[in-house]
Amino acid sequence: MDKPIVMGIINVTPDSIYSGSRYEGVENILPKAEQMLKDGATIIDIGGQSTRPGSKKISCDEELQRSIAPIEALHKNFPEAIISVDTYYSKVARTAVDAGASIVNDISAGTMDENMISSVASLDVPFVCMHMQGTPQTMQQEPHYKNVTKEVLDFFITGTNELRKAGIKDIIIDPGFGFGKTIDHNFELLRNLSAFKIIGCPILLGISRKSTIYKTLGITTEEALNGTTVLNTIGLLNGANILRVHDVKEALETIKLFQTYKGD
Repeated sequence: MDKPIVMGIINVTPDSIYSGSRYEGVENILPKAEQMLKDGATIIDIGGQSTRPGSKKISCDEELQRSIAPIEALHKNFPEAIISVDTYYSKVARTAVDAGASIVNDISAGTMDENMISSVASLDVPFVCMHMQGTPQTMQQEPHYKNVTKEVLDFFITGTNELRKAGIKDIIIDPGFGFGKTIDHNFELLRNLSAFKIIGCPILLGISRKSTIYKTLGITTEEALNGTTVLNTIGLLNGANILRVHDVKEALETIKLFQTYKGD
């Protein structure tokens, strides 16, 4: 990527971490997606299952019911848009790509469905490989590392090699902020984000409105936009290529100021 881009979050769930990202019904999703695209989003990320800490796991069939109709509608109404499906189910990934998605974003890096990696390879689409310690149900109970940066980096070195051997050509890495990490772990990863450039893949930064921000500041998720902008700026300075956010306009402004600062 020659410049950073924005991935806008649309959750077709009733229980995602930020209420402002929750949408039900195609009639509500399309206007939100249209606004994100007008604001400059390159990718729209559709998620049919909340993966917030302690969230309840839903079935593949229920996730299909939530996700596929919105993806079909987005592809029909905005054919130029790049759609990402946020799922760890291979069946959802395959059905979503058939419906118009062109990126698979898997919080488990293919570990929660034994058919995911082979499915993505056969679909020949980019794969977002995210690091997570544990599962959404357990990951925040007692996250522990001897050296979080080294352990996450080792995970990506091994994981991306395995993905390439399986036939996946285009890989995006996501350190998984808040997925089996304490606040201190998250800040350490952000400080050392540039270390992940050694992998040779675009780096996705997904820290928008997360607890690292609102717990540190003693505010609510709804009040965490300014903090999100600050951490996105730090992420860009340290090599982030994709900002995954709830607030596209503000993220694009952050990128524009960052590029001007760099002289691009």
